[in-house]
Amino acid sequence: MGRLGAKSDYESLRDARISENLARMEMLGLRHCAVELSEIASAAASSRAAAGSATQRKAPRQRVVSMTPLRRSSRLIAAAPTGSASTRRRSARLNGDSVQHKALPSSGSLSKLATAAAAMEDDEEEEKVVVVVDKKRVEALQERRCDSRGRGAVYDPVLGICCHFCRQKKLCGEEDCKRCGEGDLKQPCLGKTDCSSCHSSYGILCRACLKVRYGEEMEEVRKNKNWMCPHCIEEKGIKKFWICNSSICLKKRNIAPTGIAIYDAREQGYESVAHLLMDRLKRQAS
Repeated sequence: MGRLGAKSDYESLRDARISENLARMEMLGLRHCAVELSEIASAAASSRAAAGSATQRKAPRQRVVSMTPLRRSSRLIAAAPTGSASTRRRSARLNGDSVQHKALPSSGSLSKLATAAAAMEDDEEEEKVVVVVDKKRVEALQERRCDSRGRGAVYDPVLGICCHFCRQKKLCGEEDCKRCGEGDLKQPCLGKTDCSSCHSSYGILCRACLKVRYGEEMEEVRKNKNWMCPHCIEEKGIKKFWICNSSICLKKRNIAPTGIAIYDAREQGYESVAHLLMDRLKRQAS
């Protein structure tokens, strides 16, 4: 092994090439040219910096606006006002002219106006209340009318009355019902119940819902002029634990809707869903 400080053959060859290149640059004068170029560049940079500090910022050039009239189309020239260009539209108060206000109507004219307005409102209310039922439409409904006296099968948003439980506006199948049969809106629907106490939507039930959900017959309800809906029975305390079992009312009581529970009720020996719920509520209370 050689000494640590000794140069290798590669380093010796590299130093020899460097010395040869330097000698060649001296012979061609390249090193002198490089020094001159660097001096010239530094002098130019210093002169630019001195010139920039000595010169002041130029003032902005003023914009010259021509006073010649603008070119406009013949349509705009014809539509321009005949007065001077400086005149503008101003109110009479701003121009200094006297302002004459319109006189208010007298008491007699006001009463006439009020009477006319009331008459117009009455006419509008009458137009809103009156509902024209087409006879051809009623005849077509009669042809499609369900023979069953349950919930009915023909939905009608005008003649049909919404049942509180099934929430269907279907025409009933009662033979003597003039509302669903003849289209008379002034007549009640014989296929829907009416509470004698509240006369509200809570007491409107169709034949099928009345039988399945509460175990009552429509004929018996018609004969009983004092028939009351489950809401009124509960409020008056006539029948304890007798409640409305529609999904709307059960949700208000935080009770899950029963769905189609008539089959379970009949299998357990109950007459209707209401009787099943009444028994459950009694057990919970005890």
